[in-house]
Amino acid sequence: MEVRPHRTINRRKTKEIKVGNISVGGTSQISVQSMTNTLTTNEKETIKQIHSLEDAGADIVRVSCPDEESTKALKNIVKEVSAPIVADIHFHYKRAIEAANMGASCLRINPGNIGSSDRVLEVVKAAKDNNCSIRIGVNAGSLDKTLLEKYKEPCPEALVESALYNVKLLEDNDFFNFKISVKSSDVFLTVKSYRKLSEVCDYPLHLGITEAGGLLTGSIRSSIGIGQLLMDGIGDTIRVSLSSDPVDEIKSGFEILKSLGIRSRGVNIISCPSCARQAFPVIETVKELEKKLSHVKKPITLSIIGCVVNGPGEAAQTEIGLTGGGQDNNLLYLSGIPHTKVASSKIIDKVVQLVEEKVKEKNN
Repeated sequence: MEVRPHRTINRRKTKEIKVGNISVGGTSQISVQSMTNTLTTNEKETIKQIHSLEDAGADIVRVSCPDEESTKALKNIVKEVSAPIVADIHFHYKRAIEAANMGASCLRINPGNIGSSDRVLEVVKAAKDNNCSIRIGVNAGSLDKTLLEKYKEPCPEALVESALYNVKLLEDNDFFNFKISVKSSDVFLTVKSYRKLSEVCDYPLHLGITEAGGLLTGSIRSSIGIGQLLMDGIGDTIRVSLSSDPVDEIKSGFEILKSLGIRSRGVNIISCPSCARQAFPVIETVKELEKKLSHVKKPITLSIIGCVVNGPGEAAQTEIGLTGGGQDNNLLYLSGIPHTKVASSKIIDKVVQLVEEKVKEKNN
């Protein structure tokens, strides 16, 4: 059962590229990304963190490659993980070549920062030889000086011009296996830049609000910016950039997609705010259920409503629903149909049991 099935998004048509075994753009699903914060040279810890990200649902993972030791480490890292690896390259064109040779599935570069046309050609050749894609990463915080002189400050026109300049560099070298990002920490600037870029090219777009902040503030900023663009049909892959555990980026990314009905993963809990009508402690119950159901990967909709004002209506739209009732007579629903009464002290155990049963049913 899907929640709010009447909501549809007309997605912008883009070219489809491959990042390892993951398709980005075209009709492929919108992928969720994150980036490791371990030293890439610490292969054991980097692999461990990538596994944690994969377990959380990450489709693609980026790692930093600031030096030759880091790019060499990629050879062993890519063998031990399932998610395609993006090598984060900024200025050193040799790092990009090394990363491609070591098994990276994508290179995050700004071709304009790489140097001469000969160097760009070398990077493109390495990418072609290793079936490696490229992400053109334009950032408001690192725009070329000539663009800043021309526009006086970061603005949508400057970010898009930078992106198109780099697009031409790759196209002139007969390379088309790339995606683009035009990020800023400013929500308005980011949204306007992506909208403007989407009007002038059909390459897949990587969405994100860069340097968005901590878990709460960053998730809110990202959901506003990324959410607006996704609702416009813009965006093919996303990263929620947080000053937090990288796993939180994946969780927040899926919450954004779930809220728009784009992708479903895990338990989607619909719950009411606490009020005087509640027949059981809603806030504490939801917190505990989030912990106990965090391991669930199958998409399941669950409503936890404290009283009968909205409870039956929400239960009609979820696979499992709970409505608070007087005198400890809370009512559980399955697919909108009354199932059984449950005492407040038994809610958590009973809901977890029903969810686990639903997971088994979906696995069969």
